[in-house]
Amino acid sequence: MSRGVSRWLPRSMASRLYLIILAGLMLAQGLSLALVLYERYESTTAVMLNTVEHDVGTSVAVLDRLPAAERASWLGRLQRDNYRYLLGPGQAGTPLISERSREVTHRIEKEVGPDFHVHADAISIQPERYQVHFTLHDGTPLTLEITPRLTPIARWLPFVLVLQVLLLLLSAWLAVRLATRPLTRLAEAAEAMTPTVDGPRMSEEGPTEVAQAAVAFNTMQERIGRHLKERLHILASISHDLQTPITRMRLRAESLDEGEERQKILGDLKAMEHLVREGVAYARSAHGGAETPVRVDVAALLESMVFDYQDVGRPVSLSATVSGTAMLRQQALKRVLGNLIDNAIKYGGAAEVSAWRDTRGALCIGVSDRGPGIPEGELEQVLQPFYRLEASRNRDTGGAGLGLAIAAQLTRSIGGELTLANREGGGLMATIVLP
Repeated sequence: MSRGVSRWLPRSMASRLYLIILAGLMLAQGLSLALVLYERYESTTAVMLNTVEHDVGTSVAVLDRLPAAERASWLGRLQRDNYRYLLGPGQAGTPLISERSREVTHRIEKEVGPDFHVHADAISIQPERYQVHFTLHDGTPLTLEITPRLTPIARWLPFVLVLQVLLLLLSAWLAVRLATRPLTRLAEAAEAMTPTVDGPRMSEEGPTEVAQAAVAFNTMQERIGRHLKERLHILASISHDLQTPITRMRLRAESLDEGEERQKILGDLKAMEHLVREGVAYARSAHGGAETPVRVDVAALLESMVFDYQDVGRPVSLSATVSGTAMLRQQALKRVLGNLIDNAIKYGGAAEVSAWRDTRGALCIGVSDRGPGIPEGELEQVLQPFYRLEASRNRDTGGAGLGLAIAAQLTRSIGGELTLANREGGGLMATIVLP
């Protein structure tokens, strides 16, 4: 399908299918109605052509034999749906145009004979109307005015057509709904897939094609889950096993004589221990969704965390909060907030915590600072494991590049989303959105 056509179509697949099916059904219905009306028109014309000359011949003969004074009273009796008789010469017109009018005039002329001097004129084209003129034996002019038209339709027919259209709309809607519902479930299951939790399995019931797609999706989800679990297990195992040799190396280094080399070795070992701890924390963050959600007072949770930091002299403040409770995985959320607050203090000197609800009613928690911020092009990349900003490759300030990745993964594991944005006036704001 070309881009020009796609631009005019609805964006959703369900709407496009509904529009296509409805357009096809309405076109078929319109063609059927047109064929019925055309057949009705042809039948009416055929009936009129087969009977009109005999009826007109009889009527003209009756009027010709009646006394002139009685002819006017008979005009109403001889009138039909498509034609009527007028005493007089009629209207001046133009030569006949349609083949049907010439055929009718020829048949009438043949039926009544040459004694009545039959000739015809077209009075109007739209709607078609023409007059056939006769001269009775006593010299009186007689005019037959013919207005071809279809037999009037029944009054109930429009209601039947409206009912048919409504049935078509309902049938198309049901067909589209049944066709797109599996795709909707597939999209929901795909969105629910995360690297940290097992997503919901799709039902493998239904039509053959839907069942095959569901089986393929469930198999793919299991394979991805196993692969991710193996990767995280390897990372956790390596990080855990490295702690023992690092500890032995640190003990041996501490037994060395004081000097610059000893301090360098201890510094390297400290950095390795920090990297190992963050690796273990990153692996464990994959299991944050296993915690059972509990109902928590959001304001009390944030206040307790801020007060804990303030009690140890850390510059953390609570600028805004929300009232009420929410179902949260409390320990996982506290780990995420602690990570973000520590990061804000480390790079911005102070942290500011706030909470609000967005237009959808989702709970939003923000941690902001007035630090140097992050370049716009790297706001997404810093959430990836082991990614560090160019200006933060220093071991003392840059860390291992896992802090924000741990927070992002742990947020996803509890069903939320973590986003970063630079603040006006300088600084960074990390926002957690929880459904």
